[in-house]
Amino acid sequence: MAQAMKIAIVDDEQDMRQSIGQWLALSGFETETFATAGEALKNLSADYPGIIVTDIKMPGIDGMQFLKKIKSIDSSLPVIMITGHGDVPMAVEAMRLGAFDFLEKPFNPDTMTELAKKATRTRRLILDNRQLRRELSAGSSIMEKLIGATEEMDRLREDILDLGQAEGHVLIEGETGTGKTLVAHALHAVSARARKKFILFSCAGEEEGTLLRRLFGPAGEEDRIPVMEAARGGTLVLEDIEALSAQVQSRLLKAINAQGDPSETRIIAICNLQEQGKTCENVLRSDLYYRLATLRIELPPLRSRGEDILTLFTRYGEQFAEEYGCNNPVVTAQEAAQLLQAPWPGNVRQLINVAERAVLQSRRGAGTITSLLMAEGDDDRPAMTTEGKPLKEYVEAFERMLIDNTMRRHKGSIQSVMAELSLPRRTLNEKMAKYGLSRSNYVGS
Repeated sequence: MAQAMKIAIVDDEQDMRQSIGQWLALSGFETETFATAGEALKNLSADYPGIIVTDIKMPGIDGMQFLKKIKSIDSSLPVIMITGHGDVPMAVEAMRLGAFDFLEKPFNPDTMTELAKKATRTRRLILDNRQLRRELSAGSSIMEKLIGATEEMDRLREDILDLGQAEGHVLIEGETGTGKTLVAHALHAVSARARKKFILFSCAGEEEGTLLRRLFGPAGEEDRIPVMEAARGGTLVLEDIEALSAQVQSRLLKAINAQGDPSETRIIAICNLQEQGKTCENVLRSDLYYRLATLRIELPPLRSRGEDILTLFTRYGEQFAEEYGCNNPVVTAQEAAQLLQAPWPGNVRQLINVAERAVLQSRRGAGTITSLLMAEGDDDRPAMTTEGKPLKEYVEAFERMLIDNTMRRHKGSIQSVMAELSLPRRTLNEKMAKYGLSRSNYVGS
C-alpha cells in the first residue's frame, strides 16, 4: 500500500498556516504546521513522504535560506513558495534554486490545491522509484560483486540500475579484465526480464560458417537450437563482438531489424578491443554499431579507481585465505602505495591473480607483495603508473584500508578497534564517517 503523502506548512503567521492547513486537509491531504523553518528542518529527511509549502518572509531562517537547506537534504523534495510582496525577482530566484512553484498572496485556494496535487504526485513517483532502486540493488547478489566506493563505481552501479530498467540494446566497452561480463549479468539481474533466459555467447575463435550456423541456424544438429532463437524473450550477451566478420555483422543487423524492438530479445554486446586507437565504432559497420549502442556503458580501468584497489585486494585476499585455510597477509604502507601505483594492465582479473599468489606465498612463509609486483614489471622495480598521486591520497587510502580490515577482524567491536589502532573513540568515529565506513556493516560478519 502506497504511503500517504504529507504537506508540511511553514509560516510564522499562525492564521495563515492554519487556514492553508485547514483548506488542504479539506482537500484530502495530511498536513503538519510549523511556525519556523528551524522547527520544520528537525522533521525533514531525504525520504520525507511529502512536500513543503513555505512563506518567504519569515524571521530567523527566511524562505530562501530554508529552500537552500531543503535542497541540501534532498534536491528532489518539492517546495511551493508563498509571498505577499509580489516580488517577481525573488520568485525567479526561488525557481532557479529549485522551487517547485510560486504563489503570490492573496492566492486562489483551488490553485493551491492543484499545485499540491501536482507536487505530491511528483514526490510519490520520486520515492517509488527510489525504493525500487534500493530493492533492485539490495536484492541482486550480482550487484554485491561490484565492489568499490569510488565515484566511478557509484556511477557504474547507477548506470546499471538505469539501463537495466530500459529496454534498449546495450554496448559494454572497457579494457580486458575490468568486469564487462559481470556487468552484463548485473544488467540482466536488475531488469524486468531477470527471470527469463540469459545466454552468453562468444563471437571469437569460430570460423564464419560455424558462427552463422550457431547464431542463426539452421542448426547442424537436431539438439542444437540457434542462439538467436534460444535467447528469444530474454537477454543475449555477445562477447567479443569486434571479432564478427562483415558477413556475420550483416546477418546480425538483419536479425535485429527483423525483431523490431528489444522487447523480443535484448542484446548486450561486449567489446574487447585491445589495439591502441581503435574502438568498437571503428570496427563494426556503422548501422550495426548504432543499433547495439542504443545504450552504452564504459568500464573504468582499475588504475583510475584509487582506494578501490586496496579494498578489492583485501576482499579477494580474504576469500583466498579462507579457501586455503590460512591468514590473509598484512599489507604494509609501502606495499599499499605500490598497489595503488601499479598500472594493472590486466585490471581486476590481474589483481585477483596477485591476491591469490600473495595468500599462497604467505601460507608458505615466503615472499612479499612487493616481490609479486616486481614480477609484474619489466625490470627490477615494481611496475608503476606513469602518473603519480598526491601523498595525501596514498595516506587516506591506506588509512581507510587499515580501519576497514581491523573492523572486519573484530566484527565491528569499536573497543577492540580502538585498542588495536590506539585511537580515541572520537577520532575513530570521525575517520569512519570520513571514509564512509559504518559499524553495522561489520557486526556479525
